[in-house]
Amino acid sequence: MEKLFTGPDGKPRCLWSGAAPEFLDYHDKEWGNPVVDDIRLFEKLCLESFQSGLSWRTILAKRENFRNAFYGFDYTKIAEFGDADRARPIVLKNSVLGPER
Repeated sequence: MEKLFTGPDGKPRCLWSGAAPEFLDYHDKEWGNPVVDDIRLFEKLCLESFQSGLSWRTILAKRENFRNAFYGFDYTKIAEFGDADRARPIVLKNSVLGPER
């Protein structure tokens, strides 16, 4: 059995959730819970794609920036992107993702 981490509230959690402050909330509210909302599912798929080569901590730290850049991951709005939308750089705090991403 995996060792447990005791959170600040005294509750035991998976050991990995104590590795970074962003992980605790993610562990408690999202990890292991089914996603039944299409927009939330699209968000998770996109974030997993952006994670390639990055840590999950980095992705969680920039999550709000991703939400802003992709209109809250509303796939109906993203489906309407034109050439100019696809060509514009995505500016995230302290980094830029260009159209080549």
